Amino acid sequence: MNKNQVKGRENEAKGKVQEVTGKVTGDKGEEYKGKAKKHGGKAEAVLGDINNDAKKESK
Repeated sequence: MNKNQVKGRENEAKGKVQEVTGKVTGDKGEEYKGKAKKHGGKAEAVLGDINNDAKKESK
């Protein structure tokens, strides 16, 4: 597991928490910020997965 994978999954989890907090409190702005962070984290994790696969294939 590389840095992008770890950081991406961390941001994905933080975003999910922020999204749920926004839903519970009725704060749409917080909910949308959480969704954005969650999807950004997912993208970063996928980038890390791709990099990891590329390194494996180059060996």
